[in-house]
Amino acid sequence: MARTPATSRRALLFGTAAVSAGALLTACTSNEPKDREGAADNAAPVADDKPGKAVTIGFAGPQADHGWLNAINDNAKSRAKKYSDVTLEITEGSNDTAQQIGQIQTLINKKVDVLVILPADGKALTQVGLQAMRAGIPVINLDRVFASPQAYRCWIGGDNYGMGLNAGHYIGEQLKDTKNAKVVELAGLDNLELTQQRTKGFDDALKNYPNIKKVARQAADFTVESGQAKMAQLLQAQSKFDALWNHDDDQGVGALRAIEQAGRDDFLMVGGAGAKSAMDAIKAGDSVLKATVLYPPTMAASAIDLARALGQGKGVGGLAEFEIPSSLTLYSAVVTKDNVDQYLPTGFI
Repeated sequence: MARTPATSRRALLFGTAAVSAGALLTACTSNEPKDREGAADNAAPVADDKPGKAVTIGFAGPQADHGWLNAINDNAKSRAKKYSDVTLEITEGSNDTAQQIGQIQTLINKKVDVLVILPADGKALTQVGLQAMRAGIPVINLDRVFASPQAYRCWIGGDNYGMGLNAGHYIGEQLKDTKNAKVVELAGLDNLELTQQRTKGFDDALKNYPNIKKVARQAADFTVESGQAKMAQLLQAQSKFDALWNHDDDQGVGALRAIEQAGRDDFLMVGGAGAKSAMDAIKAGDSVLKATVLYPPTMAASAIDLARALGQGKGVGGLAEFEIPSSLTLYSAVVTKDNVDQYLPTGFI
């Protein structure tokens, strides 16, 4: 999960994770006349489900050492299988910058038609993105943005600021009638910009609720163990509070363990990212976890859609432009018991 590029505030917003996996697919896969009603006769061709020009897509991501990253790989693979005209060349994945660069250079040497890259470190891999683009291979930069827009044709990813903003608004609405409400925050790694953006969005949202005060914050590191340890510290330090926002559902598993061990059920919890375990708990309704804010791994499926469209020289249905956009920012929907069935199929393990 990574920072949102500066261009994302001007990016095209797609409403939910379902949009990423569903509506964007519809947008990329409809070229029937009824879907293009009113379009000019010389409108650009739109990618559809029917087999077209064969496209080889190279996919390179970091090591899948987190549920969300594993879901990224699964989404890319399953989406590619949907198209008989797509061949997916996928690397093993590595968190070692030099190794990932080497894997991408191998794909460049194989002369794949399009590259989809989720860099372990966007800044460090910028040069290999530039190398691919200079070799005439368009790059879909997934999530963690390269340092130069010249290193990619299209960026697609999540909205970290929006995650915090929507978590804050949800909690604010739940506590708006609670006098002197107190909230705590279990953040991710503080040295990551994505963590800082999530916290800023959360704090900005709470400014709309003068009755609510954030009284404590702990930073974990996106693991079950860290979530449990840091949550235990929060619970020991804060004898009473009304809501918790946890940045990440993987570390949330540990946080819930600590909460259960402490015998606490006097507050509501909002998670982050959209793990299946979190959605199951929300649906069951038997824990403090009442919502999670999505950071949809379905973005990888959408990246395959866009790469296929690029390889076939086609555009996106529903847009007037002849080309796919230069950036797509996915919306951080709030999943609650009321809508969890809609999002459960996107939950990652």
